[in-house]
Amino acid sequence: MAKKYSNKINKIRSFALSLVFIGFIIMYFGIFFRTNYVVMTIFMIIGLLAIIASTFVYFWIGMLSTKALQVVCPNCGKPTKILGRVDMCMHCREPLTVDPSLEGKEFDENYNKKRNNKN
Repeated sequence: MAKKYSNKINKIRSFALSLVFIGFIIMYFGIFFRTNYVVMTIFMIIGLLAIIASTFVYFWIGMLSTKALQVVCPNCGKPTKILGRVDMCMHCREPLTVDPSLEGKEFDENYNKKRNNKN
C-alpha cells in the first residue's frame, strides 16, 4: 500500500482546523452535564483551550508560511510553497525538492530530518 503524502503547510492547517472542531465537540459534551455546573464548566474550558490552541497553530503556520520558499511546480505550473528540503505540491501532490542531490530519488519525508542531511 502506497503511503499518502501531502504538503506540510496543508497538514498543519488541517490540524489547526481539526482543533477547532474538537474544541466545539468537547464544549457540546458539556451541555449534557447542565445539572452539574462544575463538570459543564470544565468541558467548556477544555473546549475553549482547544480553540485557542488552534489560533496559535494558525498564527505559527502563517508566520512559517511567509518564510517558505515559493516555487512553480513543474507538473501543474502553479506556484506552491516548500518547507524543508523536500515537500509536495499543494495542488497536484508532485514531489518537489530544492536540493540537487535529491533529484531523481524516491520521495521520502525523512530527508527533512537533520540527521539525514548526509544523503
